[in-house]
Amino acid sequence: MYLNYYGLREPPFELTSNPKYLFFTEQHREALSVLEYGLSSAKAVTVLVGDAGTGKTTLLQAALQSERCRSVRTLFLSNPTLTRAEFVETLAALFDLGTSAKQSKATLLEALEAVLRERRARGEITALVVDEAQSLSYELLEELRLLTNIETPTEKLLPLALAGQPELTARLNDPELRQLKQRVALRCQVGPLTLQETAGYISSRIRTAGGDTTRLFTREAVTIVHEHSRGIPRTISVICDNALVSGFALSKKPVSSDIVLEVCRDFDLCAATASSPTQRNLTVIEPVAPGGTDSRSVATGTAGEFEKPEKTRGRGRVLSMLGLR
Repeated sequence: MYLNYYGLREPPFELTSNPKYLFFTEQHREALSVLEYGLSSAKAVTVLVGDAGTGKTTLLQAALQSERCRSVRTLFLSNPTLTRAEFVETLAALFDLGTSAKQSKATLLEALEAVLRERRARGEITALVVDEAQSLSYELLEELRLLTNIETPTEKLLPLALAGQPELTARLNDPELRQLKQRVALRCQVGPLTLQETAGYISSRIRTAGGDTTRLFTREAVTIVHEHSRGIPRTISVICDNALVSGFALSKKPVSSDIVLEVCRDFDLCAATASSPTQRNLTVIEPVAPGGTDSRSVATGTAGEFEKPEKTRGRGRVLSMLGLR
């Protein structure tokens, strides 16, 4: 809808887990290194913790597509709410073990170990990755622990990677799961972005989509995005995508802070801080384009100096103009 208007090759703020859009902060680089090491070295259990929308799934995809993990075959458990019986059936299907393996847990584990040993003999590592692991039942967590017992004298045959929200940490601290926690070899965590990282995240995605990072959002708009998204990448993308839709409808280039505020009100997003944006200093992210004005890039200064608030029509009317409401 707005691609040609803003000079973009593709939508920059899609909510898919596309590794090419992964924005590396220091914590994301560290988490990616931990995941790559845990999977490629067949560590028993690697845990990734982060709030919803902080990029855990994208990090998992990036790790699995990395050169370091080229010999790792990955199986995803996409439904963490399975019953124990459903888990056994799913495991048999994932490893193509046949119906006979479902007769008993002992039969399943025996067949599974045979497959894993054969693969390891070919130089392959097979890993089981579980996203949204905080939703796993105690029964399934115990089943996963039993899988970590499949090993040779020198290595684990089925390393696990558990990614989940902070509740996963609380689950693993439960005394009933102490044996599983003892098998956690590596742990990493990702959190919300800082203001500077939010600006970098926005610029990086625009650049990857073929756009000019200096001409899509004003400095003040980026600050408002950060405050109302609380630094959560998924929420940042939702706000920015909708702001570009509104900016296109209003023929507004770059997108200003009041357009972003209208989007945030529409999504009922409250700022994380009550401090005045006019008193906050911003950090240099992109230079002003040649011949451009100061209001078109994220740069050092006081937010109040960059633009004066202006009146815009309600976002409901904007969407109606586009036939979206």
